[in-house]
This record gives sequence, C-alpha cells and structure tokens, in this order.
Amino acid sequence: MFLWESIAFGPIHSRRLGSSLGINVSPTDVKICSFDCVYCECGWTLEKDISSTHFHPASLILQAIEKKLKQCQQDEIHIDSITFSGNGEPTLHPQFGEIIDGLLKLREQYYPTSAITCLTNSTRIGEESVRNALLKIDNPMLKLDAGLPDLYQLINRPILPVTLEETVQNLSFFKNNLLIQSMFLKGEVDGVAFDNTSEENVSAWVDISKKLKPKRVLIYSLDRETPATKLKQISKQELELIAERVRAYGIRADIY
Repeated sequence: MFLWESIAFGPIHSRRLGSSLGINVSPTDVKICSFDCVYCECGWTLEKDISSTHFHPASLILQAIEKKLKQCQQDEIHIDSITFSGNGEPTLHPQFGEIIDGLLKLREQYYPTSAITCLTNSTRIGEESVRNALLKIDNPMLKLDAGLPDLYQLINRPILPVTLEETVQNLSFFKNNLLIQSMFLKGEVDGVAFDNTSEENVSAWVDISKKLKPKRVLIYSLDRETPATKLKQISKQELELIAERVRAYGIRADIY
C-alpha cells in the first residue's frame, strides 16, 4: 500500500490510458475517499472525515500542475492523458470545479492534444457542480463494480450513505459522454466469500450497461497489492467473455 507524495507525478504507463500524467488533488499524507474498496492500492480508508481540511488549495494544485507540464514539455515527454487519480476520490476536493477549469486552460497551453481523464468512484455525481465539471473533460471514467446491491456494498464499502440504485440513476445524467470502469474479482472479506463474475451479478451488470449505453466500458482485474488479502485476479479469458456480452449491445468494451 502506498500514497502518492506529489500533486503531479509521472508520466507513468497506464494499462488503460497509455502515457498518463497523474494528478493527485487529495492530501499527500492521508487517503481521503468516500469508498473503502477492498482492492484499493492506497490501502484502507482510515480517514472517515471526507470534509477534511487536509486538502491543498486549488491555486497551489494548479501551480504544481503547470510546473510539471512545463517541465514535461521542455523534456519533450509525450503525454496521452492528464489523469486525476491519487490518494482517494478527486471529486471530494471542495474546489474540484475550479481545478478542472484551470487545468483545461493549462492543457490548451502546454499539451493541447492530451486528453483529460478523471477516475472517480461516482459517489459525488449527484451534485450538479461536480457533474458539470466532469462533463467538461474528455474522459470522465465512472466506477461501477457490481450489478447487485449487496456486492456493491461489500466490494466498495461506501463511507457515504450511497446505494447502487442511486449511483446508476446519477450515471444516466452523463448520456453519451459516459465511460464506465469496472473491476472484476473474487475472494473473501471479513469471512464473507464473494465473486462479482457470478452469472447473477454479471447479468445484472450487463443490464445496467445496456440501459446506460456508455460510449465505452473498461473492464479489468487486480494488478497490484490489495488491502484485503484473500482476493483473486480474474483471467483475461474470463474478462473477455464478460466484454463480449456488452459488445453484443453495440457498446465498446475493452479489457485490461
């Protein structure tokens, strides 16, 4: 388990995004997230106060991003995506919209052909200001790890009182600009066995995808150390079978 120690880091090679310059708008000393996912590379969510005062101001974050972009440009480093990820849920930052607006200007100045991506767990998209900010960028990648309510709660362990039904309803606001990212895995947590590749869950998840009609679905499994120790990776062959079920409805689905 680890935390990113910088606001802007990389670029690193991403399975999904290519050369990705990471943007961490969360604190550099603690994970702040509205989920406590069993597979998170940053470890368990120990800080339960999501309105934490640990957040850096937008001005400082944008200064750090500009410094990094300027250095990458001088070093002629290729960047496919400028990606919000880091130590928790980026949309929890109280100035998230301001940061997005500032980054859009910096992107045009330094890397106009690079995409802007935000990896978000979808817990804040019910708020219009957050949703509008995400709709301004190229790749709002919204998490949906389960098609059944009990698996949603078990895998993602929300800190906020959020439900799968509410999440799906909020995802529908994105219409044709929706990208869904889904982690498939199985194992045991707190003595409870689970498998979100089960026929019941996959069928429910495919039905949701069919209803939402995202422009792309990104399907992946474990690749790094996880805080829960009894988890198992799903093979690419199994992931491909799940992807084919989504493609049958004319939806692009890629596995990683």
